[in-house]
Formats: sequence, C-alpha cells, structure tokens
Amino acid sequence: MEKLTIGLALIGVSGAALAVQAVHTTGSLSEKVGTLKPGQYIWRPNAAPAGPVLIVVDIPSQRAIVYRNGLPIGASTVSTGAKGHETPTGVFTILQKRQEHYSNLYNNAPMPYMQRLTWTGIALHAGKLPGYPASKGCVRLPLAFSKLVFGVTKLGMTVVVTDKAEVPKLAPTPNLALASYFSNADVQWHPERAKEGPVSLVISAADQKAYVIRNGVPIGSSPVKIDRKVDDTLAFEYRSDDKKGPHWVALELHDNGKNSGIPADEWQHIHAPAQFKKSIAEVMRPGAVVVVTPESLHQGSTGLKLTVIDAEQAKKKA
Repeated sequence: MEKLTIGLALIGVSGAALAVQAVHTTGSLSEKVGTLKPGQYIWRPNAAPAGPVLIVVDIPSQRAIVYRNGLPIGASTVSTGAKGHETPTGVFTILQKRQEHYSNLYNNAPMPYMQRLTWTGIALHAGKLPGYPASKGCVRLPLAFSKLVFGVTKLGMTVVVTDKAEVPKLAPTPNLALASYFSNADVQWHPERAKEGPVSLVISAADQKAYVIRNGVPIGSSPVKIDRKVDDTLAFEYRSDDKKGPHWVALELHDNGKNSGIPADEWQHIHAPAQFKKSIAEVMRPGAVVVVTPESLHQGSTGLKLTVIDAEQAKKKA
C-alpha cells in the first residue's frame, strides 16, 4: 500500500485554553467574520440543521469557518503555527477525537476538545488566542467554540487548511471522462479495506494517477490523464443531492496571485478508465471530497507544504 503524502506534517501543540465569549450579531455570518476580535466566535447551527460538515481554516486571516450542507454555521478566530512551526496547508480528515487530552511532547500541555488531523501532531483544540500565529503547528480555537465544533464533527470528516482567503463556491459536478487508451487492468480497487466512512478522491497531475481513500484508508487507485496544466490545488466537497442532481462546493488552497478561480470545464480535462469511474460512483456520498493537485503524492516529493493524506504514519501522540 502506497504512502500518500505531500510535503511535511509539522509537529505542533499549544498551551492552556481560555474561556471566551460568543458574539451575538445580526446579518450574514460571512459578513461578520472579519469583525471578530481574538477569542470571539459566532455560532448559528440552525442555518443548516443537517448535512455534511466541512471546516475551513484560513491562515492569512486567522479564522475558521464551519460549514454544514454548504452553508456557514459557525466562525471563529484561531491561532495557527508560528514562524518555523507553520501549520501545514492541505486537506485532512479527523483521525481522532478526545474531549480531554494532554501533550506528551510539550510538558503535558492541555489540549481540550482535541481533534487530530495528523498522527505527527497537528490537531484542532482549545488554546490561547493572542491574535496572531503562536502555536507549534496546531490550530487553536476558543474553548467554548471548540466544544461546539466537537459536538457536530465525526471521525473521517474533512478539514481544509488554506493560505488563500477563500470561501467555498458552487462548483461543476465531477464527471471523469472515459478514455479508451486506458486498460481496466491498471485499476486497483479494494473497498473491503474500509467498508464505510467518508471518501476522498485525490488526483495528482504530477503522477497522472488518482487515489481513493475511505475513512483514512486507501481503497483504490487508477492511472488518469489530465489534458491541461494544473497550476493550483483545488478541493471539492460533495455538499448535497436532490432532484437536480449532486451539488458541490470548491476551494483553492493556495494564493498564486492570479485569482484565476476554478475553471468551469475542470472535469472535462480529466480522463480515467470506465471501471474506475463506475467504482467511484458507487462510493461517493454527500461529504465526500475530491482533490486535484499539481503535486506528486509519493513520499519524499518536493513542492508545497500540502498534506493530502498520510495513512501509514506511525501513530505518534501529540
């Protein structure tokens, strides 16, 4: 089984948590996010009572937004990794949840409402919020907000950490085109390795290969052909499904200064074997994530500090 990693997952942990206040505001939650002061948050769960949850951490603005069914239900100030211990950008899944947790790396420091993103120490948890990046790599949240978020998340759900100030946008539905020059014999498909849980499809332009991960475990792979240049990493979340079909939202993970947006014909440029497309369709459900990246997914590759998944890391406790 291949180890799928881009860049480095940095070890991080923060200090003691602080109790802070909720901000009671009127108007759009998105409009109020920028007005939050360190330690403040907004929580409006009734904006979307049900549906898949997505957390987006925006490093430049030091904010986190919680989306449910594609709509924002909460926002908060955060403190990410300080210089030399930067929080890695990427698409993560929640690997572990502990309401009470202490670091065995940094003097038994408390990490209340810990939600682990990597086995090498990156996590969401309550902690000090000075108004700037100050952690050893983790994402610190206000104590009360971290408790609320802890209550709506599930193991395996997606957390996106981006260095581009961005919000999810409506996106074209993924539809991998068929291509006769591929052999179905090149497709690896082992759904029995993880029979349930959130699904992620990661497509690497550098490798010309796609990987399927369910509940953090690789269950399939296939060669793909991308007939356009891929400059930026894009993440797409399957938000919901109705009579009009599936609905997706999308994020760009890095700021290349171009502000080019997401191509409307993105999926017309990605080709895969028919068998692989059929297998993907059978496991995709609301909450699933598709990532398209220019980077290689092989261990030791160079490029952006972007983590997609690291399923075989030693389970080191933060």
